[in-house]
Amino acid sequence: MIDFEEELKKFHPSLEVEDAEEAIYNQDLTDMVDLLIKITDKPKEEEEEE
Repeated sequence: MIDFEEELKKFHPSLEVEDAEEAIYNQDLTDMVDLLIKITDKPKEEEEEE
């Protein structure tokens, strides 16, 4: 059975939209586009070194 009083003690309110946006944008996350750019640029850099 769920103990609602215990669950309420663990509750943390969600961030407001502006606060959430700021928290997300302040993190340096690598996304798929960053990975693809890194993968496609690597052979070019290796060719230039040779």
